[in-house]
Amino acid sequence: MLERSDTQTIGETAYRQIRTDIVFGKLAPGIKLKLERLRADYGVSVGTLRELLSRLVSDGFVVAEGQRGFEVAPVTAQGLREIAELRLLLEQHALTQSFRFGDMEWEGRIVAAHHKLERMERKVQSGETSDEETWKRYDFEFHHALISACGSETLLASHAPVFDKYLRYLIVAGTYRGEVTEREHRALLKSALDRDAKAACETLRIHIEGCVEFTLKTTTSQIIQT
Repeated sequence: MLERSDTQTIGETAYRQIRTDIVFGKLAPGIKLKLERLRADYGVSVGTLRELLSRLVSDGFVVAEGQRGFEVAPVTAQGLREIAELRLLLEQHALTQSFRFGDMEWEGRIVAAHHKLERMERKVQSGETSDEETWKRYDFEFHHALISACGSETLLASHAPVFDKYLRYLIVAGTYRGEVTEREHRALLKSALDRDAKAACETLRIHIEGCVEFTLKTTTSQIIQT
């Protein structure tokens, strides 16, 4: 028999995988989450799945439909705007604090994270899009590095799920602004090394708001509802 700790480990692994599959659109917005199918796909019991899906409801990635079960949370234009505003609010505050308290180790993390992201962005611009999860992970790691010296674990813990929700919209819509995004990331790096929080916050605003407008203007996805 599995020890309780083993069961918890399996459940946590399944939770992370289901969440990742929602963020990256493998479980599309609005689809019904049938427990028997999920049990076969993720290798956990129906009872564990109910617990995991309830947790994902609390996280905002799944919707409980009363007696009808669970479905992946929908994505809407208004939802994108709201999550983008929340991301901007949290991240600008964290940037300001991080630029104030960051040390040499913090600067090193930012440079290293940007190096990986820039290399991946150039691959994507050349047409290589097969490793989307790594690319988006590097995107998160760079933005997380920028705010990592803010001094508040609560703020960092609040930012991460908001970033995932924001990222989910971009994945569903197939958003990619190419060199524009790469240029904005370079500007954020420069502002960090210069400790110019005002410039960084303005670049971040342009970065997020520009991406939202580009997404809503160019997406051909019928999944994002108006």
